[in-house]
Amino acid sequence: MKLTRSRLLLLALPLALGLSACGKKDEVGAGAETAAPIAKIAPPAGKAWTDMISATPDGGYLMGNPQAPLKLIEFGALSCSHCAAFSKEGFPKLKDEYIASGRVSYELRLFMLNALDVPAALLATCGSPEAVIPLSEQFWDWQPNMFTNLQKDEARFKALAEQPPAQRFAGIAQLGGMTDFFAARGIAADQGAKCLSDTAKATELANRTDKATKDFNVTGTPTFILNGKNLEVASWQELEPLLQKAGAR
Repeated sequence: MKLTRSRLLLLALPLALGLSACGKKDEVGAGAETAAPIAKIAPPAGKAWTDMISATPDGGYLMGNPQAPLKLIEFGALSCSHCAAFSKEGFPKLKDEYIASGRVSYELRLFMLNALDVPAALLATCGSPEAVIPLSEQFWDWQPNMFTNLQKDEARFKALAEQPPAQRFAGIAQLGGMTDFFAARGIAADQGAKCLSDTAKATELANRTDKATKDFNVTGTPTFILNGKNLEVASWQELEPLLQKAGAR
């Protein structure tokens, strides 16, 4: 029987500690006609588009104008170093210039590359929807510490593969320093423990990853979808020209 990603994530522990194991091919988005410039769209009085974050029906978290003509989705994995690079090099400008303009909305959908992503995502989504994107951005900045912590005791890390899912997720979170990281940012230890034991949500995260693979051909992270089309790029240097070409200028 072929195992789905959800079964693999819940029953096995891929031992991937490499910093570049994001699985994204180096591709360049296909060409398209250049659209006319889109005028900036003012936010509601007294608000900024970048302060508006809400959960979406597809399991994502949307920042910005829900009616933006350019709808950007990032499938990102919290364990992925390429996602961390985009967070550092591209997200600040994406937020301050493109999302803030009302022309582009940004939706983060967490993608499960390996068993490290499951506890990280369970903790990142343990609080309010408004906190998920900021917490994810902070986690990507902190991410190298997770790998350092896990590499200090690889024997224990490997032994976690034999544990039931809930205990495995809690063990990875503790060993990798995730529990302390999120506790310092408002996810109390008891609250985090409850979220880490939520195997139903873990299965849902894995199933959404399966769906992304089927619906959008997401084979690695970060993957960017613009108005329903996979742009087949993985860096800000490649993404920004495509946003401008689509009219965000």
